Amino acid sequence: MSRLEHSWSWLALAVAALLGPKPSACGPPPGPRPNILLLMADDLGIGDVGCYGNTSIRTPNIDRLAADGVRLTQHLAAASVCTPSRAAFLTGRYPLRSGMVSSDGLRVLQWTAASGGLPPSEITFAKILKAKGYTTGLIGKWHLGLSCASPNDHCHHPLNHGFDHFYGMPFSMMADCQRWGLSEKRAVLERRLSICSQLVALAAFTLTMGKLTRLTMASWTPVIWSTVVGLLLFTASCLVGALIAHADCFLMRNHSISEQPMRSQRTTPLMLREVSAFLKRNKQGPFLLFVSFLHVHTPLVTTENFRGRSPHGLYGDNSEEMDWMVGQILDTLDTEGLTNSTLVYFTSDHGGSLEAQFGNNQYGGWNGIYKGGKGMGGWEGGIRVPGIFRWPGVLPAGHVIHEPTSLMDVFPTVVHLAGGQVPQDRVVDGRDLLALLQGTAQHSDHEFLMHYCESFLHAARWHQRDRGAVWKVHFTTPVFQPDGAGACYGQAVCPCSGDGVAHHAPPLLFDLSRDPSEAHALTPDTEPSFHRVVETVARAVAAHRQTLSPVPLQLDGADNAWKPWLQPCCGRFPFCWCDRDADP
Repeated sequence: MSRLEHSWSWLALAVAALLGPKPSACGPPPGPRPNILLLMADDLGIGDVGCYGNTSIRTPNIDRLAADGVRLTQHLAAASVCTPSRAAFLTGRYPLRSGMVSSDGLRVLQWTAASGGLPPSEITFAKILKAKGYTTGLIGKWHLGLSCASPNDHCHHPLNHGFDHFYGMPFSMMADCQRWGLSEKRAVLERRLSICSQLVALAAFTLTMGKLTRLTMASWTPVIWSTVVGLLLFTASCLVGALIAHADCFLMRNHSISEQPMRSQRTTPLMLREVSAFLKRNKQGPFLLFVSFLHVHTPLVTTENFRGRSPHGLYGDNSEEMDWMVGQILDTLDTEGLTNSTLVYFTSDHGGSLEAQFGNNQYGGWNGIYKGGKGMGGWEGGIRVPGIFRWPGVLPAGHVIHEPTSLMDVFPTVVHLAGGQVPQDRVVDGRDLLALLQGTAQHSDHEFLMHYCESFLHAARWHQRDRGAVWKVHFTTPVFQPDGAGACYGQAVCPCSGDGVAHHAPPLLFDLSRDPSEAHALTPDTEPSFHRVVETVARAVAAHRQTLSPVPLQLDGADNAWKPWLQPCCGRFPFCWCDRDADP
């Protein structure tokens, strides 16, 4: 190694030590280690919850959690879409570090039978807690990959990432799980297959007419084959919706498929039954249970008891049903005598979807006063989420914290509580929250936080503690459509790069402590500290980039394409059908 290489290596290690997690100022609380219950909603906007200001969607059970515990008002996802955000949550690391991002617009895993996913080399908090004697379970959505090379290698499966038990969707709830007006993949594939079938049919017709009029002396073979191909493409365009529902919308219990395709209307009682059984089976503890709700992602599958109850239509109904589910889970803790020995955490994987519209109806969430939403890497509405912790007798009830915190902080916090150690062989971006939650620390350990959109850094945040300010610098923002709108209507989500974004030089600057809605960009004329703030953040970004190492991007190209040989099937492919769960 040359002297220059040695210097750069030393510098990268020093920066990693500076930016990495610091040892906790206090040890775990005395007494038995707590059980840990993590509750995560899917696509829930921070403005959809009563304790965060909503007065028309009823969330009494989530509000009760906040009243009995600690509520975080500046709690941030590491990404504004689900796959990278969940990878960061489980590993405590920016998703770019694990390769759980894309650079080509495929923001999340597209298929269950894709080969990309959370690399086996990543260390989740479940792996560490399992090694410390915890029984670990995941119930609900995964969406971090399944297999690498064969349908049974399960290299990305939850059981390969530290969970003893898994029941739920290895993929994600989506509109294509039911034939809905909104569509993630079906509508595009139907249109493409239909166009291809029409083109092939036109070719077959042209060849046929040429033969009949003797304008061509070619054999009938091209006519026959083009007709067959055209019929196959037409058939595929008619069946692709059902094929997607079978390919992606199914339930697994551990390594076995239990229901394919899933019967969505009974999934909620099945999930609750599974949670109750896990808690009762493991009440002697300690346990870690991650309940990853399928609510409130489209198609907003809601049971009859909750349909029509909310003034906000189906989205409000679905949100209120999820809150009821939270209440059922909390009631089970009470019944089993687990409330005082269990740390409960509630959050959402990112902000609500503004573009989830069909006709005159809005099927996505509300992000309160915050600008933007799901898919927008920098704007607050896409990344500011609910954050609630409850642990009776340990965390102060009714406490509110306005410091910047991250979903990545759950990793070092629960590892610390379990008596484990944060890995020292890699950069961990999360910070232990225990002292902040207990009120023995005044400030978050986060001075800077980076906000990515795919592999592109869109914004960065600086918590200037001596001034009590939180600065936000935007280097890139999406171009809203139509002009003057607050989202990218007509698209599923806003793009991260290309013609659909604007690059800012100098960058946009906001003081979130005075302008949380990011309504008024500061300039050198309106903010004397403008240049100092921008330069400070630029240096922090440069230091952060020194800690990054190149890794394969799991969501790019072929790794995110459907591979028939990886397709999970509980019958003989393509006849994938089974129902091994008794109707609850």
